[in-house]
Amino acid sequence: MANRNTLYSQTLVDELARSGLEHVVIAPGSRNTPLVLAFAEHPRVQVWSVLDERSAAFMALGLALATDRPVAMLCTSGSAAANFFPALVEAKQSRVPLIVLTADRPGELRHSGANQTIDQVKLFGGYALWSVDLLLPEADMPADAFRSLRTTANRAYAVANGIPKGVVHLNVPFRKPLEPTPVPSDRTTPPEDAAPRPLNAPAATIAYGTLALNTMQLDLIANLIDTYERGIIVCGPNTPAHARASIARLSVQTRYPLFADVASGLRFGRGEVIAAYDTFLSVGAPLPEPPDVVIRFGDVPTSQPLNDYLNRIRPAYRLHLSGDGVWADDSHRTTHFFVADEKLACMQLYSRFENRPASAWAERWHALERATQGALAAALADVERFDGHIAHEIAPALPDGAALFVGSSLPIRNMDQFAGPTDADLQVFANRGASGIDGNVSTAVGVAAAERGRPVVALLGDLTLYHDMNGLMALRRLNVPLTLVVVNNDGGGIFHRLPIRDYEPTFTDLFITPHGLTFEHAAAMYGLRYARCENAAGWQSALTESLSARAPTLIEIVTDGKADLARRKALMEQVKSALARGAW
Repeated sequence: MANRNTLYSQTLVDELARSGLEHVVIAPGSRNTPLVLAFAEHPRVQVWSVLDERSAAFMALGLALATDRPVAMLCTSGSAAANFFPALVEAKQSRVPLIVLTADRPGELRHSGANQTIDQVKLFGGYALWSVDLLLPEADMPADAFRSLRTTANRAYAVANGIPKGVVHLNVPFRKPLEPTPVPSDRTTPPEDAAPRPLNAPAATIAYGTLALNTMQLDLIANLIDTYERGIIVCGPNTPAHARASIARLSVQTRYPLFADVASGLRFGRGEVIAAYDTFLSVGAPLPEPPDVVIRFGDVPTSQPLNDYLNRIRPAYRLHLSGDGVWADDSHRTTHFFVADEKLACMQLYSRFENRPASAWAERWHALERATQGALAAALADVERFDGHIAHEIAPALPDGAALFVGSSLPIRNMDQFAGPTDADLQVFANRGASGIDGNVSTAVGVAAAERGRPVVALLGDLTLYHDMNGLMALRRLNVPLTLVVVNNDGGGIFHRLPIRDYEPTFTDLFITPHGLTFEHAAAMYGLRYARCENAAGWQSALTESLSARAPTLIEIVTDGKADLARRKALMEQVKSALARGAW
């Protein structure tokens, strides 16, 4: 050990690893040198090097999404830290566990005009669950200072991984020398009573218990389900992964139809679910009588027609079960909000309904689902190809166990409408907290990097790719086998769905903002395999080839946003006619 900064950084990094940290994404700099070296030397932490701070932060977000465990990110001082902010906004909104390490100047250089020095203390405000301005490393730090450093690392990991999960910010000041230059006056070993514990044990083990429904709460919910056979279960984005199988079983046992948002993780490989709601609600299909009970998991659904329906009906009870206690009801109609672990609550409930008979009312919902999926398939075969075809076809093209990252804006909405259930169990990821298009490429890179043996595909729009082309550098440098399927409709195609489309030339100039770009040159610059397909045709063979090659690939599908909107309208009219004359 060379000097105080070296000892301090190795102590902090070691204790984060003892707490469970396995990944850190590092953006290069100078002031963070002691921590960079400590991470590089630690045998139990995987280091990912990303040149751009914004891309690095979103890659860390993707790693944490895929592993559901805290991931660290590290940068130098100054505006570098501010570039982490967009990813931290998404992490806060989606409850993704991240540990942010920002190197800083010592106190005497703050507010002094020193170069590359800004106020980093509590920089991320309410977007961090906990912010700590750590002690400055000193020449002869006492034992209690080392113990404080270790337990702060334990607490940081625990808070990030707590209830709710989220962002912890550790601001770490250093004086020079930042490199491992020997300083004879500095302590280079910890005091005896602050030495690391044996067997890689953390200094302090911090554990959260599981919140369970109490007997009165359990009886209340069970009695409601027993009393009302007309009930539905709605799963929105960020439905906890550990609870999904239990939620699906609760639907089967209670006979309550399960409305599965594409970003809920319950759309694929979960048996009979309701997935075509966006379409049958949009075309005004005849519906079964409204439910008496609505049980919700996860965040507000993606589909506006579904949200409008849930806001319009008047069930006797609206229940929301949330393990982290985060409110997610923008219409404020929830009648009962239960803070309890979703998996445990479902296990407590479904054992009471093992022999519940099938409901004719529920079967009408499933018949409507089957009829709509059939009408959609027929209409898609009839209508000229558009971006809805891609959303309909991509999930069946993926192998069991694959992961699909869906970009914000139009791709997630098309997937929610057109992606039907599949037998293959697919993991779906999306940035549905703040729902921004920034950082989506880098998030997908993080998802793919978390488990290199798993096929991972990202479906993105052209503006989403443009906003995060820096993420392609990480894709190449780290050789992550990710396939990007980019639908290029030359601008903000989603705005065609809004009333502003009738206000020209402002609509085209300031909303659609056509850019005239294609991305073969970007793919060449970053050394990616590239394939281009016109009008949503022929892309599946390129996808199959990419998954087989296991190499970073960009597949660009060129479409026409205005024509896509017209074809979608024609398809919806055809589906409407089919459902109106059907006998379901």
